[in-house]
Amino acid sequence: MPSYHIWTIGCQMNQADSEQLATSLERLGYQPTHEISSADLIVLNSCVVRQSAENRVLSELDSLKELKRLSPDTVVALAGCMVDSEVGHLRHRFPHVDLFLKPGQFNELLDLAKTRDSEVSSSFALTPLSPTAFVTIIEGCDNFCSYCIVPYRRGREKSRSVAEVRCQAESLVKLGVKEVTLLGQNVNSYGHDLPDKPTLADLLRDLNYIERLARIRFLTSHPKDMSQKLIEAVASLEKVCEHLSLPVQAGDDKILQAMGRGYTVQYYRELVERIRLAIPNVALSTDVIVGFPGETEEQFQRTIDLLSRLRFDTVHVAAYSPRPGTTAARGFKDDIPLSEKRRRLQEVEELQGNIASEINAQLLGQIMEVLIEGKKKAKWYGRTRTDKLVFFQDEANWLGQLVNIEVKKTSPWALQGSLKPKESGI
Repeated sequence: MPSYHIWTIGCQMNQADSEQLATSLERLGYQPTHEISSADLIVLNSCVVRQSAENRVLSELDSLKELKRLSPDTVVALAGCMVDSEVGHLRHRFPHVDLFLKPGQFNELLDLAKTRDSEVSSSFALTPLSPTAFVTIIEGCDNFCSYCIVPYRRGREKSRSVAEVRCQAESLVKLGVKEVTLLGQNVNSYGHDLPDKPTLADLLRDLNYIERLARIRFLTSHPKDMSQKLIEAVASLEKVCEHLSLPVQAGDDKILQAMGRGYTVQYYRELVERIRLAIPNVALSTDVIVGFPGETEEQFQRTIDLLSRLRFDTVHVAAYSPRPGTTAARGFKDDIPLSEKRRRLQEVEELQGNIASEINAQLLGQIMEVLIEGKKKAKWYGRTRTDKLVFFQDEANWLGQLVNIEVKKTSPWALQGSLKPKESGI
């Protein structure tokens, strides 16, 4: 039986694309393998949002040159955001790659997989699913933030219908999925391009009625599009988790304007206040870019002040790297030294480590509901509704179960606990 290996880097949209591709390949009779050298088909699902991600993709591509020389029949495909409309330069640079596939567009690869091996069976058994799954509800982005390459690689916004999303979610539940995460580059824009103009709040209400679905999440939200209607939906719908990803990117108005974010610091602060008023136990995560062109020390300290004041549960921080083709790369000089970017990044990480330690320490002794996603080094792990990672030890098989865990130890990044009896579960 032929085998495949998919290497994925980048956002949850890439992860969702890889999951869909894996399912399609298994329907064709391919089986997954962790041994890349033994795979008949290798896919690198790439990301170029950050230079560090692009460097990792380039390293993986280089490592495949010798493998392709020794096994010329192995099909190598490059997918994802590294592949733009003009692939000639990619073919010249990476002659050992057979296929170049734009984000989420795998038809050429699947057509090849159908015809390549006559021994492929039409009968198949899908790889056992995780209790969690991604469901893409809107592709592309219309915002064109000055630093971001995504709209140029994934195109303009295009929503899937409520019926189509619900059908996929119901199918996943039948396969054992307990939690779905709705995805979009700007998930809050969902539905504006559909004939009946459904909103994300409307979609959440529809999915909330799916039997045996325990949890619903969504990301990533753009602050300028976070409506009060959506906030109230999160507050009132029992299956929607109390966790929101709300990237701020910077704490200075001039930097936000240069980034093309479409909101001010004051607006963002008031939005967070409204969210916390409506959802008192909400956990908030955010993204921050340090070292954007022209960012002074004073402007950076405003970002530090904002993070100190708002006290997020999680902060994802990255140093600015110019992306060719973006407005920032064309119009701004990358004038912050790398050493200074690293210093600022470290300052944010140290601040957030202290804040997360204090937030999580308040959970000591509490009993929290956890959906078990897997096992690492003899410990089961899963996440709370507020997206806290929890570990515990037990001999029984708890995969896919909702369990009560008493928190015994906390850290900035995870919780440790012990199993507690639960009267009922899903």
